Amino acid sequence: MTSPHDKPAAVADTLTGGPRRGRPRGRVGRGVPLPLLLPALLGLAFLVLPLVALLVRTPWGTLSDQLTSPEVWQALRLSLVCATAATAVSLVLGVPLAWLLARVEFPGRGLVRALVTLPLVLPPVVGGVALLMALGRNGVVGKWLDAWFGITLPFTTTGVVVAEAFVAMPFLVISVEGTLRAADPRYEEAATTLGASRFTAFRRVTLPLIAPGVAAGAVLAWARALGEFGATITFAGNFPGRTQTMPLAVYLALQSDPEAAIALSLVLLAVSIAVLAGLRDRWTTAS
Repeated sequence: MTSPHDKPAAVADTLTGGPRRGRPRGRVGRGVPLPLLLPALLGLAFLVLPLVALLVRTPWGTLSDQLTSPEVWQALRLSLVCATAATAVSLVLGVPLAWLLARVEFPGRGLVRALVTLPLVLPPVVGGVALLMALGRNGVVGKWLDAWFGITLPFTTTGVVVAEAFVAMPFLVISVEGTLRAADPRYEEAATTLGASRFTAFRRVTLPLIAPGVAAGAVLAWARALGEFGATITFAGNFPGRTQTMPLAVYLALQSDPEAAIALSLVLLAVSIAVLAGLRDRWTTAS
């Protein structure tokens, strides 16, 4: 007879196809069909080969000189500052938006979620054009910002932050919303029953529970903002020291100095690997 303590294990065994009796962890399955193995290996080579080629063609002998040039440090500093600022904007606006989508029932919630995730599939150049139409000097909102407050966003460092936040915020919203849906809402309900307001319950109870999801979303948003190109060059331009971030510097260097472009690309590759390493416990470990 199964005890109540054995029920979770039994349910897990049912969902996974039975108990795992004596199956060695990490063992490769036998009898892999050749029609599946060959495309899988080709797909792996297709994804890995360009990265290996980048490492092979890196001018290791002059790499230190390339990376210590003033132009590289200027672009790197601007990229780090703007990506961090864009992540901060995404946190301030995206976490409440994720809570709204996860916790509040309202008409059209599915449509709102689709609009929030639209920048994920929207071509970045189109996003830049949309930002110009909205926040440009003659844009729907931008003309009033310019006339009333003297604020001009396009082709400025602030414009870089806006463009990066536009494409990066959906990554944070999706991550935080998924974490909120997995969190038990009864903790919030218990806090409100004891007299806490909804905001206090969110701040003191929910936010600590979803902190790992918020951190993962922030890292993803930061990495996406750091690598943003299309929306940035369309909305903010490519002015050294003001709007030229690392991806724009790579594009410009590729036309005149390919070795410098490779060195800059190597920096961005290292950042991407660091992001994956930071998220390894969330995405890259096998269950």
